Amino acid sequence: MTKSNINIENPLPIARNLALDWGNRDIEQRIGLTGGRFTRANTFFTLVIAILLTLAFYGVCFYILQPNNISYDLSQKFTSRGFTPYAIVFLFFWGMATLFIKWRKLKFQEKALDLAVVPQEPDFSLNNETAKAVLARTDSLVDSARNFILLNRIEVALSNLRNIGQISDVSSILGNQSKIDEQQVASSYNLIRGFIWATPVLGFIGTVLGLGDAIGGFGKTIAGTQEVEAIKASLGGVTAGLSTAFDTTLVGLLATISLHFITNFLKFKESLFLDQCNDYCQVHVLAKLKLTRAEQNQ
Repeated sequence: MTKSNINIENPLPIARNLALDWGNRDIEQRIGLTGGRFTRANTFFTLVIAILLTLAFYGVCFYILQPNNISYDLSQKFTSRGFTPYAIVFLFFWGMATLFIKWRKLKFQEKALDLAVVPQEPDFSLNNETAKAVLARTDSLVDSARNFILLNRIEVALSNLRNIGQISDVSSILGNQSKIDEQQVASSYNLIRGFIWATPVLGFIGTVLGLGDAIGGFGKTIAGTQEVEAIKASLGGVTAGLSTAFDTTLVGLLATISLHFITNFLKFKESLFLDQCNDYCQVHVLAKLKLTRAEQNQ
């Protein structure tokens, strides 16, 4: 951890040398889009990525896999089983794009843990006077503290400390902000949860449609002729319906399992980061608080 050489008497820096520039280094801000706060992904951005990935995937299926006899059957599972595989693939790539953006934004958020916004000198203590210097130090290190989970939490606590002048409530303020951060992070997964629910449902819809075609075709075959050769020929349509039924279920379940495992892994990483933010605040903020005489006499 790098120690900060903060000047309490004159906390404002001569020149602003940003350690974390959210406006220029956030993955969404860099391409001119409004970046989602904290680790939330921009829905429009991930939608565009999903469309491009879906087009690229089906371009590979139609122009590379299908002409190849070895991979022809594999491409058929995605291209010749009705509309459901197309919808499943699109939702899968939309979910993966969202998870990738969230992962990149989480890695950027983690860099705030390396900043020493509060002086680490043993004789330094936090109170309503020194809080002003710490807030000025934060402004000198980042362009927008409110876009970083950790720095926003510290800024909220110290701003309240300056306003109310009582440090005994800082712990509860940090605790409440921690809960708010957890809720915001959890809500950023709502779209992913929708994809995880929708992909197996689409697979089952394809199964129902395929079985319906297979049973209907088999009934027409039996009723239409008694000749064995004719029955054999018409059974091709029945087996095509069964292929649609089973292949769409397979594609839907594979997409769901992949999204589920990757989502759980990223949730674990974000939960670990939030725990690290709690530890940071405990060690570098709460441990530096010092009661004033008035508060000690209360």
